[in-house]
Amino acid sequence: MSAGNHILLHASDEQELLHDMCQVIVKKGGYRIASVAYAQHDKSKSLQWMASIGVDKAFLEALHFTWTDDTETGRSAAATVIRTGQPCVGRHILTDPAYAAPAYAPLRENAIKFDYAAVTAFPLHVNGQVLGALVMGAIEPDAFDEEEVKLLSELADNLAYGISNLRIRIKHQAAEATIARLAYYDPLTELPNRTFMLERLKDAIHTADQRRHALALLYLNIGHLRGINQVLGYDSGDQLLQQLAQRLTSNLKESDFLARAGESEFALLLPSGGADYAIQIAQRLAAVLRNSVKVAGLMIDPRVSIGIAFYPGHAAEAETLLRRANAATNNLCPARGGYALYTGGQEQECTRRLSLMGDLRKAIEQNELLLYCQPKVDIASRRVCGAEALVRWQHPVHGMLATMEFIKLAENAALITPLTHWMLDAVFSQSYAWREAGQERALSVNLSAHDLYDPLLIDRVQGLFSTWGVRPELIQFELTESALMEEPSMALEALTKLKKLGIRLFIDDFGTGYSSLSYLQKLPVDSIKIDQSFVMPMVESNDSAVIVRSTIELGHNLDMEVVAEGVDSQAVWDLLATLECDVAQGYLMSMPMPAEQFSDWESEWEGHLTKGKL
Repeated sequence: MSAGNHILLHASDEQELLHDMCQVIVKKGGYRIASVAYAQHDKSKSLQWMASIGVDKAFLEALHFTWTDDTETGRSAAATVIRTGQPCVGRHILTDPAYAAPAYAPLRENAIKFDYAAVTAFPLHVNGQVLGALVMGAIEPDAFDEEEVKLLSELADNLAYGISNLRIRIKHQAAEATIARLAYYDPLTELPNRTFMLERLKDAIHTADQRRHALALLYLNIGHLRGINQVLGYDSGDQLLQQLAQRLTSNLKESDFLARAGESEFALLLPSGGADYAIQIAQRLAAVLRNSVKVAGLMIDPRVSIGIAFYPGHAAEAETLLRRANAATNNLCPARGGYALYTGGQEQECTRRLSLMGDLRKAIEQNELLLYCQPKVDIASRRVCGAEALVRWQHPVHGMLATMEFIKLAENAALITPLTHWMLDAVFSQSYAWREAGQERALSVNLSAHDLYDPLLIDRVQGLFSTWGVRPELIQFELTESALMEEPSMALEALTKLKKLGIRLFIDDFGTGYSSLSYLQKLPVDSIKIDQSFVMPMVESNDSAVIVRSTIELGHNLDMEVVAEGVDSQAVWDLLATLECDVAQGYLMSMPMPAEQFSDWESEWEGHLTKGKL
């Protein structure tokens, strides 16, 4: 009993526990044999011999014992115990009728060979059920008296308790291991997570400090993940991450430590090596990640940017080093091959941008943005024929922010849709205000690719027409070539629906994208706007003039109106008039102005025309 309890206290494996207990029974208890059988609850109703001392386990398995009473081998002590749940005491293998069946002949021979006669079995009760039987045999036929049986029953109960307790401990250990893995590993990519990376980075910094060497941290940011999640779904985004993780893992040394540091980010710790080595690794990884990834049947460019920071040069703490490697991804130069080193000030700029993102959300929600308009003028009549609506942001601290800066902020902060909604509301409201003042002017609104693929866009526009009562011909939409070509079929569907509302459609920045003429013919657009990069230099550059002239001819051949952007001088105006361009837009007429100033400007413009100017 004492030896058995010692085993129970120190057991860590169930199979080992059963074997050791059988060994104690034979060596310490003086019994001839000891075995443990588990009941199988499948169709066979067989006994599975888990451990045996004094008789070969393979021999017992070969006898094909069952624990049902309708078979010859189902009348053994072990089978009886499992059926009844009660001890089976003092069975004599050579004389007991239960063992007289021919199937037990090998067992009787084995008893004679190994000199045991009386067999006693005890049930192993685990979780309210009979798990199996503890069987032992003695030399003497009358070996098992009442007091001995009582002690052995207690031993069997202790064993059953030990089995139950061990299983509970193993489950707890497995649960703890699972929790630990969830705490330190990313379940999607099976890579270490940010928490694990920070702990490993702290250790690496400590080692580097002791050994007086540098280490590098690379931060890899996947630029297209958000768009893939939005357009193709999160499953596709997950596939992209898994494939990129596999690519990275297969291109690293064993000493390198790769982790998933965020939703769309990986971090790579190079425990030793300076700038030259880190740059070499960054170049190699950039080349590996540059190849497209097949996701949802499409070849996707992951657009991975890599930032690099070093200990001790850039930071002495793990969190700071990780943050600064991330900040470096915002300072990429394409000529460097998709990687950048951290330089001072990047972190401050990131902090500024984060602050501005929050301010922009507030500005949209509280209607603090400004509607500006830039006039469009018919070249032949020199009359104002409409305006392009533009958004401006007068920040209370930073002043008037550059438009491209806060548009980029809106993209990074997922605010493009709210910004477009603000713009649409402002344009329809302004158009209504002009109509109430007896002035009707066409206003054009810029739509991004994100807006174009928004399934709620059409309903929102229809709702605004109903709300304000604005005539459809007074609202125009401008879309860039690149936006139209991201998903041509979806773009065509969206434009067709907008066109059915009676809205005029423009292709903006024409000439800078990559649309084909065959595709252009299919689009239900009314006008093309020649990009200012061709218009502004056309007086001095013959190449630009040729492009502008060809674009005007192309537009007219397709029955489209042609608008020239960037008309900033009288010479450009005159040349466009000679080429029979339809509409001009640029600083020669006016810079963008607050919408409330447009009527006064138009009165002045009409006054200039009356006096024969321009």
